[in-house]
Parts: sequence; C-alpha cells; structure tokens
Amino acid sequence: MKKVKYGIIGLGWFGEFHGEALASLPNMELHSLCTRTESRLQQLGEKFDVSNLYTDYNEMLADPELEAVSITTMWDEHTESTLAALRAGKHVFLEKPMASTVGDCHAIVEAANSADTYFMVGHIVRFNPRYAAVKREIESGKIGKIVSIYARRNVPVSIGAAVLPKIGPIIGDGVHDTDIMLWYTGAKIESAYAQTLNVHGHTYPDIGWTMYRFDSGAIGVCENIWCMPDHKGYFPDERMEIIGTEGGVYLQETYPSLQVVGVDGSYTPDPTYWPEIRPGVRGGALAEELGYFLNCIVDGTPPATITPEESLVAVQACLAAEHSADIGAPVQVVDFS
Repeated sequence: MKKVKYGIIGLGWFGEFHGEALASLPNMELHSLCTRTESRLQQLGEKFDVSNLYTDYNEMLADPELEAVSITTMWDEHTESTLAALRAGKHVFLEKPMASTVGDCHAIVEAANSADTYFMVGHIVRFNPRYAAVKREIESGKIGKIVSIYARRNVPVSIGAAVLPKIGPIIGDGVHDTDIMLWYTGAKIESAYAQTLNVHGHTYPDIGWTMYRFDSGAIGVCENIWCMPDHKGYFPDERMEIIGTEGGVYLQETYPSLQVVGVDGSYTPDPTYWPEIRPGVRGGALAEELGYFLNCIVDGTPPATITPEESLVAVQACLAAEHSADIGAPVQVVDFS
C-alpha cells in the first residue's frame, strides 16, 4: 500500500487532533510537523514519533519527500502558507474557514485551480453521516423545494472564551451551516442580515444570529451562541430543520446516545466529529474527510465532495453577515468583497 508522506502546519489543539485522526489511516506516514513554538514542536514530535520538525513552514515545504500537508493555523494565517504549499507542489488540506478576507479566498482558489496537486477545505459537517443522509433525502425529492432552513450550533462559555479573542461565532461556526445550506439548496445567497451581542467583553461578540435570503426564495437562519452554560452537559448544541414544499427533515446532534454521569455532573463525549477510538487515535468525521483526501491523492482523483469555489462563497456570506451586524443593515452578498 502506498503511504502518502504527510505534514501538519500549525499545532494548536486541532493540529494535534489532525495528527491523531491521521494516525487511524493506513495510507499515511506522518512525516513532518511545523509550529513556531519550540516546546510544542518537541512535545508533538515525541508523541507522533516524527523527527522532521520545523519552526518555518518554508523550510518544511522545501523537503522533496513531503507530499501533502494539513494547514491548521488560525484563519488569518491561512493564505501565505497555503499559497507557499501549492507553489511547492504539495497537496493541501486547509481547515475552514478558507481565509479571513474574500480577496484572500479568491487568491487561494486561483492558486488551487492552477496547481497540479489537489486542494480541499475541511468542511467537516459534509462528512457527518447524518448530514450526508439529509443531502440524499433532499436530492431524492422527498421534501420538494426547500423554502426554509434553520440551523443551531452553540458552544459553552469556556470554549467561547478560549476562541473569541481570535474569531467570531458567525464565521467561526456559522460557516459550517452556511455551507450546508448552500449544499442542500443548490442556490446562491443574495443577502445577509445579522445581529451580534458581546456578552463578556471579548474581541469578538459571543452571539451571532444571521438571516439569509437565497435566490431560490428560501430563507435561512443561523444561530451561533458561544456563551452557553458550561454545565449544560453537551458540546456542541447542534441541530437543523429543513422545510420544503412537500415535507421536512429534522436533524439533531444535540443529544447523542452517549452520556456520562459523575459526581460533578453529566457530559456527552463527542461520538461523531473526532471521537477518540483508542489512546492518541481519533476516528469520526475528521478521520473520514482526511481519509477521503488521502484516497484522492493515492487514486489520482481530484476531491469532489467540496470545491474551492463552494468554500469561498460560504466565507463570503459569513463575512457579509458580520459586516451587516457592524452596520445594522442587510448586505448584498454578491457585491461583498
């Protein structure tokens, strides 16, 4: 079996999760790691038994043995590393959101489409089996034409506090459901109107509500609250309701079939997105999408589950929504850049 020599750029908690998900895949050799923090680099080098360690991704990308990379840095650091990796002839798996500006997204899309290697943005919800099942039901015509979609994706206040200095809830989490709405409807978002509220004084607001109007006439609403009570017991609080002219689909990830009750209360371990299947190894949708990307490389088949252009328009809609909240008025998404 061919093993793809793989690297990770960015070793925060999700970069580590990428390493643990990749560890479950037989056609991958974790070859290189890169982060600016020396102590973190040494720690994860030992954990994953990787000796090719870099604090400069340009040095890492210069290694001709390296074939593919995950880029898991913060969203405002995606552009230069992605463009450098594509120029170096590497296959690139880029975590969402694609970039922090529409202009940077266009630059990435242009570079990806011009490259001889493969590129994919990690919109993990498309690899959640329940959301994929909904897509099949919609495509079969079971509910008719979609007229309304409501999505909820909320997280506890402690998680919000860790992330809100760096990114807000509309682009940070709303981009998931914005992408799914676009995927399900096959329509374009014409306008966005959003409201936000800063509850705890972070750089970005804790709460974002967004209403979209699609060119099909459908209306979509995204609820993103990053200050839910910590003791609520599950993460994330996630659901979606899709109403069509002939029926509806109701999806709920909020109360999975796994709950732990202890002296300090109850909680729900993640059974879907990146569950730990054994110590240091993760499965779920994260491993599924990384496995899909690796299989594309091995088989010589371009990724088709999501295109660069689809990822771009989800970012464009979310950034338009954030701008709408800033100015207190609807924003035409097609004109937003």
